[in-house]
Amino acid sequence: MATEEPLDNLDRRILRALQAQGRITYDELAAEVGLSPSAALRRVKRLEEAGVIAGYVALVRAESVGLGLTAYVNVRLEKQAESSKRNPMDLFRAAVQTWPEVVECVSLTGEMDYLLRVLVQDMAHYARFIADVLLRHPSVQDCKTSFVLDRVKATTAVPL
Repeated sequence: MATEEPLDNLDRRILRALQAQGRITYDELAAEVGLSPSAALRRVKRLEEAGVIAGYVALVRAESVGLGLTAYVNVRLEKQAESSKRNPMDLFRAAVQTWPEVVECVSLTGEMDYLLRVLVQDMAHYARFIADVLLRHPSVQDCKTSFVLDRVKATTAVPL
């Protein structure tokens, strides 16, 4: 939390309930955690203002909207920019924000610089993304891809 105030047991119970069902009413939330609705509302607002709760979203199943292929792409960048005053990582970070196929990008330690989670319709869509977008970026030196065969566990919930 912004004030580094530790989360108490009630905060954690509220967060678990909201992660399980983000559209729960304050009356239902209060009953689940043993508070009055007004006390539950105050705690949720405090968690929001402190940045513990970053936002609320609808989780869409990618397959149901035609995005049936998930790829994890390890990306290695050039270490020197040829003619740019910005370094390759800055260029790449800016570009990745504009690629709708990339739903997550993380910086890594080790041999590769970034890991991308890419959602596409099919292998042809993936091939176009790699050839026309990723490998054409001037900062990208190399990439290695793994495709998801079966999703064994997928959650957005933070363990509390």
